[in-house]
Amino acid sequence: MSATIHVKPWPDPVIDVLGHDPRSWYVETFWLPTLGPTCVLLMRHLADRFDRRPDGLTLPVADTAQALGLGSGVGSSSPLQRSLSRLVQFDLACDGGDSTVAVRRHLPPVNRRHVRRLPPMLQAEHADWVQSQLDVPALDIARRRARRVAFTLLEQGDEPDHVERALHSVGFHPSVCREAASWAVQRHREALEAATATDPAA
Repeated sequence: MSATIHVKPWPDPVIDVLGHDPRSWYVETFWLPTLGPTCVLLMRHLADRFDRRPDGLTLPVADTAQALGLGSGVGSSSPLQRSLSRLVQFDLACDGGDSTVAVRRHLPPVNRRHVRRLPPMLQAEHADWVQSQLDVPALDIARRRARRVAFTLLEQGDEPDHVERALHSVGFHPSVCREAASWAVQRHREALEAATATDPAA
């Protein structure tokens, strides 16, 4: 391993909107026993760093490992390198090209296979969490989530027709896709108009 690692966020318009922050209760409760404490600690550390450097950063390997209580090893079998490899294994990181590692800023819900490996008490708690999500009318949840994804895609520069297709591709009902895309276009237009109205240089 080199003395430094270049790390950048791995954007995903769906997971970034619907996923869980590494510092959240959900991750601490359900991802921690699945990933292990070192991986969760590393993701939390990177989340804090991404808040300050959203385009990515260069990590000094030895200093970062020591700051996280992982010793000073920098080899391929060091705790830091093993943690990065485990994040790749769980699809939470990938090769970002140009000697860069891309790491997700949010984690998806734990899948069923890994939920079944949790202790019985946590399996029950996860089932309660899932039920609490289901207690909200399904259409309301789908509409809110679709709107958030649609607005994020527009902010990233996607065209409205592509936004609707993208929503449909991830499983939203066509009527929800159309409504969410229209809502997001209107809100995006209003935000641009408000920004222009308050900008003296506009």
